[in-house]
Amino acid sequence: MQQLSMLLNIPTLFSVLAGVIGLLVGSFLNVVIYRLPIMMQRGWRKECLDYLQISPETAPADDALNAGSAEEPFNLILPLSRCPSCNTPIKPYQNIPVISYLFLSGKCAKCGCRISMRYPIIEAFTALASIVVAWHFGYTPQAVFALILTWSLIALIFIDVDHQLLPDSITLPLLWLGMCLSLFNVYTDAHASIIGAAAGYTALWAVFHLFKLATGKEGMGYGDFKLLALFGAWLGWQYLPIIILLSSLVGAVIGVGMIIFVKHDHNVPIPFGPYLAAAGWIALLWGNDLNHLYLTTVGL
Repeated sequence: MQQLSMLLNIPTLFSVLAGVIGLLVGSFLNVVIYRLPIMMQRGWRKECLDYLQISPETAPADDALNAGSAEEPFNLILPLSRCPSCNTPIKPYQNIPVISYLFLSGKCAKCGCRISMRYPIIEAFTALASIVVAWHFGYTPQAVFALILTWSLIALIFIDVDHQLLPDSITLPLLWLGMCLSLFNVYTDAHASIIGAAAGYTALWAVFHLFKLATGKEGMGYGDFKLLALFGAWLGWQYLPIIILLSSLVGAVIGVGMIIFVKHDHNVPIPFGPYLAAAGWIALLWGNDLNHLYLTTVGL
């Protein structure tokens, strides 16, 4: 055990190990990104039917929620991965992150149906982000928890892009984890963490209601409030200004760019969660440097 610890203290070795684990986690994140929203929508539909006292058998069918048979379990474990076209189960050796996609030329081994490049991209991106985190923190408790946060943020980003939704089942446990970590001064102290969580939620809540009062429209969702509260709990209130500044700046630039160059309808909302998540992740790694740069720039 001591020899293993000594080996992991070698930055390159620890980073490579984190990258390999990141590839495996990225494969699981593909499942979470696809299935969790369906699981949530099924739950909401069941609650509505129960409230209206409507039998599921007599309710209108919703093809978007009918993945698999009614008797078959549908969660993050079951059913096992299968081709969306021919429904053939994917064998373990066909499910190796990135490598299997390249070996199969991005097609189903049974029917030849094209498989989206998004799957290996998410796997490779998760591995790369894991390497960056491991290299930055080294073999420390901070690295372990930063990896957990990183993987969760990747799931949140893609779910928000697909569904404009930031699931409470991911954000709220992370928020509480951040506050628990503050008891041991992992990233910040408990005082800064509690204020950060409250200030993070309140800041975007106030922006939301001011924008709605001025325009009559909702500029963001409540999930964004919770996500910023999460970063406040993990990093402390001191990092909230730079996170808000970075996410707003990047969001504005990309949003305007999409409207001008991609002809994105300005009436169609653009999720803010991905920019907030990216800014929070950057602050997790380089927040001290960015805060120092910002304060130096404004002359404080």
